Amino acid sequence: MRKLLKYLKDYKIECILAPLFKMLEALLELFVPMVVASIIDKGIGNNDVDYIIRMCLILAGLAVFALTGSLTAQYFSAKAAINFTSKVRKSLFDHIQTLSYSELDSIGTSTLITRLTSDMNQIQNGVNMTLRLFLRSPFIVFGAMIMAFTIDTRSALIFAAAIVLLSVVVFGIIVGCIPLYNKIQSQLDNILDITRDNLMGVRVIRAFCKEDSETKQFKKSNLLLTKSQRFAGRISALMNPLTFIIINFAVIILIHSGAIQVNSGNLTQGEVVALYNYMSQILVELIKLANLIITMTKAVACGNRVQAVFEINSSVVSGALSEDISVSEYSVELKNACLRYKDAAEYSLENIDLSVKRGETIGIIGGTGSGKTSLVNIICRFYDVENGEVIVNGHNVKNYSLQTLRSMIGIVPQKAVLFKGSIRDNIKWGNINATDEEIMQAIKSAQAEDIITAKDGGLDYIIEQEGKNLSGGQRQRLTIARALVKKPEILILDDSSSALDYATDAKLRKALRNSDYSPTVFIVSQRAVSIQYADKIIVLDDGKAVGIGTHKQLLNNCNIYREIYDSQFSKEE
Repeated sequence: MRKLLKYLKDYKIECILAPLFKMLEALLELFVPMVVASIIDKGIGNNDVDYIIRMCLILAGLAVFALTGSLTAQYFSAKAAINFTSKVRKSLFDHIQTLSYSELDSIGTSTLITRLTSDMNQIQNGVNMTLRLFLRSPFIVFGAMIMAFTIDTRSALIFAAAIVLLSVVVFGIIVGCIPLYNKIQSQLDNILDITRDNLMGVRVIRAFCKEDSETKQFKKSNLLLTKSQRFAGRISALMNPLTFIIINFAVIILIHSGAIQVNSGNLTQGEVVALYNYMSQILVELIKLANLIITMTKAVACGNRVQAVFEINSSVVSGALSEDISVSEYSVELKNACLRYKDAAEYSLENIDLSVKRGETIGIIGGTGSGKTSLVNIICRFYDVENGEVIVNGHNVKNYSLQTLRSMIGIVPQKAVLFKGSIRDNIKWGNINATDEEIMQAIKSAQAEDIITAKDGGLDYIIEQEGKNLSGGQRQRLTIARALVKKPEILILDDSSSALDYATDAKLRKALRNSDYSPTVFIVSQRAVSIQYADKIIVLDDGKAVGIGTHKQLLNNCNIYREIYDSQFSKEE
């Protein structure tokens, strides 16, 4: 949490002024019991109406100045807290964008969402309350005790004893609550994870009639969170009754002692009332301080969780090469490439060797889990190989800056992801400077022209979040157009035509072959028909390349490819 405080450096003035104005409010508040004592002893005692009016006006003045100080302090503290949290949230989001797939896989999406939302809100509340009360409450407590000593030393000892007992109760409860609040935040992560999975997979859940089982799972997790919150709440709830018991006993002793001293002439009635008011101030401020410490504890716990994400460094480090300087006839080369995912026991890719010339089309096929997506991911450097090399245009991909490397590559991932906005805005993700003519050319090549003509507004048609108002095939074709509009040197289609019919798929492949910029194309597919005309096909099985060659060559010498082909086409065909 301490490392996050560097984001407060631009708000030093606010961080100084907020406590100062709160201290001013507290100082004025300490004078109130003395003014009340004067009203009782001098005004009421002497039946002096003018004096009472003057003192009442002084009380009103103290109230006005204290309110002004309080509002000013709250303005500065809120300004500092909101801007501080905004900077931390932006920096955290920027940092998350630098993490590789490996780190994102291990952290989890739901956890990152919690860090950016719930945890940030707790941090903001903690900073805000700390600036307002961290100095004010102790100042009032010790200030009231000092003022009590100026009135009567014997009575002030009651204050000292009460403060010690109150501190033991308050801080004892806080120490017991700290681990509970950490546990609650972890359980909140779990709830968010379940909720996210259910909302994203709602269609699948309904298709398999799993609503009841998912509801039971959510209720179970929610019940655990509720129990933890109730248990922490019960412990926290002890604070008020215990502190009130201590304070009331102290007040009883104070009034009893004060009455005796009033009878003996050592104290006046106004001074006893002042002592009582100081005791009440101490009670209120100690409870505020206790709540502040609980809020700070939550904020520190959440701050540590946020800081833990900042301390995760990407395993994929950007290189220094910022220019695409070709020094080889090969567009992509894999030399003994091996990939192992984090915490995995076995390689997902093992000893892959492949050389691809410029403009060639490479088909990648294999069973589920054979490593097809893993292979194209190491070309884009979403994951780094553990052994071997991945070379693009004669340079190891680790030497390129990530921006330079990925600017050369257009990738269409397995899941067609579109964002809320117009079709034009989504296509421009590939090339922000693309004209409408270039966008339409890419859409035409992706066989998506019929989508534009069928939708009201054409390129201005608004796509809902994740493309919910489009079919699976329409989403795939638009994501292909998004990759084509940047005219990449290397185009990767990762099973991106699975929702297309055979005729549309064939037209797409023909358009790619006839494109004017001749990209090197990698086609990942489960369908042999989609890759049979590729210049070279690599067959993967359990992370190993069991066959590399043309369609005819593999039919003759690769049993796995032959089995895949025969399972999709009859022998007569």
